[in-house]
Amino acid sequence: MKNTANAGSATLALHAGDAARVVGVPVAVSPVLSASFHTHPDAVGFSATDLAEQSPHFYSRWSNPTLDILEARLAALEEGEAALAFGSGMAAISALFLGKLKAGDHLVLSDVCYAGVAELARHMLPRHGIDVTSVDSSDPAAVEAALQRNTRLVHIETPANPILSLSDISAIAAIARAAGAELSVDSTLATPLATKPLSLGADYVVHSLTKYLCGHGDTLGGAIIASAKRIEPLRRDSLIHLGGALSPHSAWLILRGMETLVPRMQLHEGNARQVEAFLATHPAIRAVYWPGSERHPQHALAARQMRNFSGMISFCVKGDSLGMARQLAEKLKVFSYAVSLGKTKSLLFHIPTEDILRSSFGLEKTRAAAYRDWTGDGTFRVSVGLEDAQDLITDLAQALG
Repeated sequence: MKNTANAGSATLALHAGDAARVVGVPVAVSPVLSASFHTHPDAVGFSATDLAEQSPHFYSRWSNPTLDILEARLAALEEGEAALAFGSGMAAISALFLGKLKAGDHLVLSDVCYAGVAELARHMLPRHGIDVTSVDSSDPAAVEAALQRNTRLVHIETPANPILSLSDISAIAAIARAAGAELSVDSTLATPLATKPLSLGADYVVHSLTKYLCGHGDTLGGAIIASAKRIEPLRRDSLIHLGGALSPHSAWLILRGMETLVPRMQLHEGNARQVEAFLATHPAIRAVYWPGSERHPQHALAARQMRNFSGMISFCVKGDSLGMARQLAEKLKVFSYAVSLGKTKSLLFHIPTEDILRSSFGLEKTRAAAYRDWTGDGTFRVSVGLEDAQDLITDLAQALG
């Protein structure tokens, strides 16, 4: 499907990037499981420095026909020109940071974001001479105050993992642009169905394909979507030289999952709405956060920025948070007590506040206090799946006691 200008998201998730409709060509996408491809001395050079936009497939770390389809489909869903797939969401983020930043540059980062990203920024980037400032990106003024002369990139995550706070993409994009910096947005929890950061002014959008886009929790993947001009150097350098390539088989699993993205996200959202309403009235719950609820303190921004509110809920409890985590892990029968998110089956996991403040976020004083105010002694991150909503509520009711 080449002409995607007027197609809807459900159509794009099924057809974008497909081969021409030729008699004898399979309807279903098949993985091209080959590391190398027939070539010719005049076709492409041995070094990646010779890679051109129209170069034929040569080696699967550079490009692969299955990944071509996946990348075209992701770009279409995000209304971007091009996409670049990686072996994991962390591989995508690492490729972006190390591809765009050098010694002497400055990164402004959401101070609440995926733990692996926070740890990469805190521990590894400074060893390469890259200065990092973590900031409460839910406050655009705080982002603006953190900018420096050498700020090259602002990276935000919205909704933020694990507490589901939000950042105003349009406002921060304008701030970054005025300072001569670029904006990247991790939109994993939102998915392209909820938010299209590029259309709101972002320069890059990043996804962990492991989560909702795959949808089944059976493979890892990541992607960056941007203009063709921005993607080309990332492919030539960050992908090829850092080596975080996505397996064609994993790309095929993600493509298969994306075919049901639209109906899945509708059901995730509908189930989350019912689960959030139950949790909000339970006597053991101190606070519950879901962007689609008017109880969320940033619901007005969510309503403006998101077209689907996803299936992610976070909550905190009254009393002994760790004790409740043990109780839920032992009593839940439909939910799985497990990490990750965005798969068909419902997942729940407890993230102790003091642990993540110390190990991942490094928040202190005012910002640590603000985090504790939001989440108490621990966040229970809930990925609401596709089961019957009443079964999920019944399971939580019996486990919470």
